[in-house]
Amino acid sequence: MTRALRIAILAHSTNPRGGVVHALELGDALTRLGHQAVVFAPDAKGTGFFRPALCGTVSVPASPVGADVTAMVHQRVADYVTYFEAPKHRAFDVFHAQDGISGNALASLKQRGLIARFARTVHHVDAFADPALIDLQRRAIVGADRHFVVSHLWQDLLTETFDLPSVIVGNGVDIHRFTPNADGREAALKTRLGLGAGPIVLSVGGVEPRKNTLRILEAFVQLRALHPKAQLVVAGGATVLDHHLYAEEFAAALAASGLPADAVLRTGALPQDDMPALYRLADVLAFASVKEGFGLVALEAMACGVPVVVSRIAPFTEHIGEDEAVWCNPASSPSIANALAVALTPELRPRLEAIGPVVAARHDWATTARAHLATYEDLREPLHA
Repeated sequence: MTRALRIAILAHSTNPRGGVVHALELGDALTRLGHQAVVFAPDAKGTGFFRPALCGTVSVPASPVGADVTAMVHQRVADYVTYFEAPKHRAFDVFHAQDGISGNALASLKQRGLIARFARTVHHVDAFADPALIDLQRRAIVGADRHFVVSHLWQDLLTETFDLPSVIVGNGVDIHRFTPNADGREAALKTRLGLGAGPIVLSVGGVEPRKNTLRILEAFVQLRALHPKAQLVVAGGATVLDHHLYAEEFAAALAASGLPADAVLRTGALPQDDMPALYRLADVLAFASVKEGFGLVALEAMACGVPVVVSRIAPFTEHIGEDEAVWCNPASSPSIANALAVALTPELRPRLEAIGPVVAARHDWATTARAHLATYEDLREPLHA
């Protein structure tokens, strides 16, 4: 490589969602490798990204939007296009979209001749009901010139559905941030959340169909027969998509469960600095998702020494070994409940706690960053060559 690259990485939000976490970690790793990486995201509230970053960050001015998801996507694309219309904002060698919103924005800029080409990471493909959203999702994928994925599952899907080749870049874990070693935040966080003796079952990602939160709740109700003081903590949930119908179904199931008020706790989005401590407060992670791009949460929990219950589906089966987690059928709440009970047994739990950090250490962000570089070099903007 002849010189350092200037790389614009575009995300859909400043909130701690998987694609945004990936964008910031990738930007930081590229910066450590000597490149100039800047992560962009629309920021209607002007609050900035959910955590500080080593790489550059830009909060793109964004207009207020309502609850309609399609209208929101169009507005965020327009916000991005307005920002990058200014030539001074396009002084990059490479443009890289991490999602459908930024992919559509870069496709529009390319269509207008304001950029020559761009890359797209496809973390996962959503099953939208709205034909307009389906079309926007497709445009954000096929409009890109190069494609990255984080697992074989999505590489195969891009080939089969869109006839597109892609480069697998994987994901990483910051094992200096996510560690079994307490950092002093645990006691205050435990008090603030109202956690008791436990065991504490942690679910990360909020109440969403993709996260399978309703079946996790059903499994937790069954687990309480064995562990009457168990608590379920549902953390996160900052999303641009509308899951209110599923959330209403979850609330109705919780109300009908007969559980005491303190048995299920929904934290909403938490500060990033709290997440390692939250993992360490948990006795088991319930990660019974029905669809993931990679499932970074599972590796973050393992890095903190937390036993993990995970769905026996790809992509989890690609990077977690048979004996490194407890596997479940995500379509069956009894299967999830049984896996949680097994993970909490004194015979198995210590081994899972010990092996988790070893598994996480196999995945580092520097390797992920390097996996992008050959493609980035191919995409170098001719204007800045």
